[in-house]
Amino acid sequence: MLTKNHGHESQSKLWKHFATSCEVLYPPLRGIVQLNNSNALRFRNCSFTNKLIVVLSVLLIFATMENAAASGLFGPPQTVSREAGGLNTAIGYMYHEDILKNGTEHIFRQNQIYTQVGYGGHNIWEIYGRIGISDLKIFDVFNSTVTSTTTSRNDFAENWKFFGTLGAKGFLPINKIFGIGAFIQGTYYFSYFTDDITGTDTGTPFTADLKVKNMWDVNFGIGFQATIPYNIKLYAGPYVYYSEAKVCLDANIPGLKFGTDDVQMKNSSIVGGFVGADIPLIKGFHLNIEGQYSERFSAGAAVSYTY
Repeated sequence: MLTKNHGHESQSKLWKHFATSCEVLYPPLRGIVQLNNSNALRFRNCSFTNKLIVVLSVLLIFATMENAAASGLFGPPQTVSREAGGLNTAIGYMYHEDILKNGTEHIFRQNQIYTQVGYGGHNIWEIYGRIGISDLKIFDVFNSTVTSTTTSRNDFAENWKFFGTLGAKGFLPINKIFGIGAFIQGTYYFSYFTDDITGTDTGTPFTADLKVKNMWDVNFGIGFQATIPYNIKLYAGPYVYYSEAKVCLDANIPGLKFGTDDVQMKNSSIVGGFVGADIPLIKGFHLNIEGQYSERFSAGAAVSYTY
């Protein structure tokens, strides 16, 4: 039997479609029920905002710590830990170059190997620590500026000193694909780097020991992330950093740039950029590759496991 349609059915369908797309109740409820639903939505949004504020506040606290410093990859802005919260571990390698100066500029080159333990949750925050070893090469540090002093070589080289790193990151998803995050991480070297140099001063042989002491650096940056098929995360962003070391020689040799007084060397540039990718492998493993640039290019890779 046919019934007349006076437009009520189409309006109902339109309302259902609107209600579904806007995530409101259907049929519309009056009074306290609808008000409570609205309040619940506001509460959830407020709760998420409060969590984000806490994470960013922690990052700012880390950023103000004088001896916080960073070594190795920055990693993706979003944690690789499970959403419910959990551990992740990693082993990584970083080839790092920077220019430090105090009157004269010198290239510092390092090969860093480290292991990392991190804890994160809710896909928005993570804290982590690293222990690693690093060598150090400084170019033209023994180059004499006078003809009466000669040295056996120009470059400083030392192998495998321990360092420690602390870091934290927070992430704000914009949608299922894009998001933005912030990070702070830093490193302190527990031991001095030392190297001996031999040469002659007006024909008299000498041996001197150069020390690089209290070496540390700190990095703070913003990362933009895009998740593409197969859950691969591509990320890039700017960062600012500060790096410092004290250098001294155990003798005053004419023509050499360093003497018995400590000379504080600082990074030549304070701004850089980074780009990387986090690639899921199998059974909780991830491959992270990353490049960094600030006057000199640095690059590295790490393999992590999510528990």
